[in-house]
Amino acid sequence: MTFRSKLFWLFTAALVFSIALIAAGVTVVARKAFTENNAQHTDALVAQFQHEFERRGQDVARRVQGIANADRTVRMAIALARPNADASVYVDDAQGVSRSYHLDILDFVGDDGSIISSAEYPARFGYKLPWIKSLTTGKTLDWVAQGPLLMKIDTQKGAAVGLLAISTVRVGDKNLYIVGGERLGKEFLGSLVLPVGMRALLYLNLTPKFDPANLVDERGPIQEAQRFERFIQREQKQATDQTFSVKWTSDPKSAEVFHELPLRGRDSDLLGILLVGSSQREVVILERRIQALAAAAVVVGLLIALLLSWWGAARVTQPIRQLAQGARAVSEGNWDTRVSVRGGDEVGQLAGAFNQMTRQLADQRERLLQAERVAAWREVARRLAHELKNPLFPLQTTVENLRRAKEQNPGQFEEVFRESTGILLAEIENLKAIVGRFSDFAKMPQPELGPVNVNDVIRSVVKLFEAQFGAAGRPAITPELHLEENLPPIQADQTLLHRAIENLVLNAVDAMPAGGVLMLRTTHQNGRVNLEVSDTGSGLTPEECDRLFTPYYTTKQHGTGLGLAIVQSVVSDHGGRISVESESGVGTSVHVELPSQPPQNSRPLATVEAKNSIEAASSSGESKKEG
Repeated sequence: MTFRSKLFWLFTAALVFSIALIAAGVTVVARKAFTENNAQHTDALVAQFQHEFERRGQDVARRVQGIANADRTVRMAIALARPNADASVYVDDAQGVSRSYHLDILDFVGDDGSIISSAEYPARFGYKLPWIKSLTTGKTLDWVAQGPLLMKIDTQKGAAVGLLAISTVRVGDKNLYIVGGERLGKEFLGSLVLPVGMRALLYLNLTPKFDPANLVDERGPIQEAQRFERFIQREQKQATDQTFSVKWTSDPKSAEVFHELPLRGRDSDLLGILLVGSSQREVVILERRIQALAAAAVVVGLLIALLLSWWGAARVTQPIRQLAQGARAVSEGNWDTRVSVRGGDEVGQLAGAFNQMTRQLADQRERLLQAERVAAWREVARRLAHELKNPLFPLQTTVENLRRAKEQNPGQFEEVFRESTGILLAEIENLKAIVGRFSDFAKMPQPELGPVNVNDVIRSVVKLFEAQFGAAGRPAITPELHLEENLPPIQADQTLLHRAIENLVLNAVDAMPAGGVLMLRTTHQNGRVNLEVSDTGSGLTPEECDRLFTPYYTTKQHGTGLGLAIVQSVVSDHGGRISVESESGVGTSVHVELPSQPPQNSRPLATVEAKNSIEAASSSGESKKEG
């Protein structure tokens, strides 16, 4: 991923996170505000309900007291106070009086608690109400002080919940009770003033089990009342203020949050449940608007992030790209590369440091070149002196023998001359061979690239050594080939590569004079072919491994020290790498990595200088010989 892309995604992530955090915060605050607002509306509605309940109760109490104070009622109480009074005379009075006073419920009850007349249930004549005497103690009548109350009543149409008031007409030592009131139902809910988005439901707890018909609003029984069953049952088990939510459709806007308020009767029994509902439509719409605004802000933010990342990347990456190009140029050998310095910020300081580094590298390279030239000439001189020392000594001895024979024994000079010239010619050929080997190393050609299958080259090298592996009278060497199938071809010089692998195999064979196993393995990874040549010889010390690829260095008794130097030269010319792993007494492994396509100018400077030095020395020797 480029720096520009990283910068873009960094800006985007920061912006999206910030907007999401703000949107979430606003949503939480908005929902909390709506919840608090709904709670306030609910409290207000409950207070309104309680106020209406009290107002209605006081109104009912006034009307019932008005009935109790009416002359007709007083005359009824006087007549019923007489001995052997006939109460059946008044059985129909409650219906007419209830219509006159606009009461849904009206009962005249005698001193013994028997119903004398009932407007809501005429057939209950003579039915006793034992509870009505519970607040009458002696001459003290406590029903007026008790005030209105909720009670479950039986009507001709079934059970109902009424808001009742009780008054008493006392004649002598007997009481006439007037029980009047209104039914609690849809008419009562219709009198409530509801805020927008809220509604009130009333459940009349008339049966032990949930009855959908008992859940009403101002219009009557509601649809889908079964949705409230488990919440009503929960309230029936534990009558407390509780809250729940109902989602009418899959759309979140259809959800309602309900607050339950239990309505208790005279004996604290649960007679009804007031449900105050708040629609979630507005809060869901607001949340969606906030989300839409957040999404729009994200889109705008992405555009801003794109522009900022482009501007920031152009501001930052362009100088860095120039530095990267300069570094590549230096790696390709252009030591005079410089980058322009703009500004005094960190990037400008980095460019200045890069330019200073390249100047120092150029100076150090020049000094290194001079040191390498001197070292190369010294090594050539040392190695040539070492190689030429042995052949020169016999040459000198032979010439001295010739001179002595000429002076001291002329008669035998011809015989000594023939023997001496033979020795001279042999040693001269030896000198020519030594010079030829150095000249061959110095004149190694540049690779002529073409598609090469490394496995095929390995097989041809191993076939070349087959006779030597199983030669009679010599310890056997067992070759093991672990060549990866479908090894991709590489661009290489097949002749040079064959020569390098041949030298590696020859070194491995020489390291196993008592026989052993020669293993060759090939693999490929990341566009590079890996070659491993291992032997089971005596191994090398760490010091020997460090000097193994140094030209003219050898661990053999007879050798020029150029075999592995040639291998390293070939590998370097192909842009590859070579390394050695060895353990004394176990064996040695040489690892070669070759790229699929060698880079330009891949030959190392030290190798070129060493070869040029040897070539110059060889050319000088040949010129002197011709002279």
